[in-house]
Amino acid sequence: MRVVVDLSRCQGYAQCAFLAPEAFRMHGEEALMYDPNPDDAQRDRVLRAAAACPVQAILVDRLEARDVPVEASPS
Repeated sequence: MRVVVDLSRCQGYAQCAFLAPEAFRMHGEEALMYDPNPDDAQRDRVLRAAAACPVQAILVDRLEARDVPVEASPS
């Protein structure tokens, strides 16, 4: 799972930090810090945090191993 936050859109409401504190945390009153690759144990919390963002600044890419293209082996 990959997480990207549009920091120009983020307004520092901190809903994500409240819902998924292992993946999101506030640095000061306005600066958001986040883990771009939280482990799968955080999946539900991260998805809830993304859904709760009032300005929809959080994008979660839920790539599964089966979705990643496999490179062709050289012939």
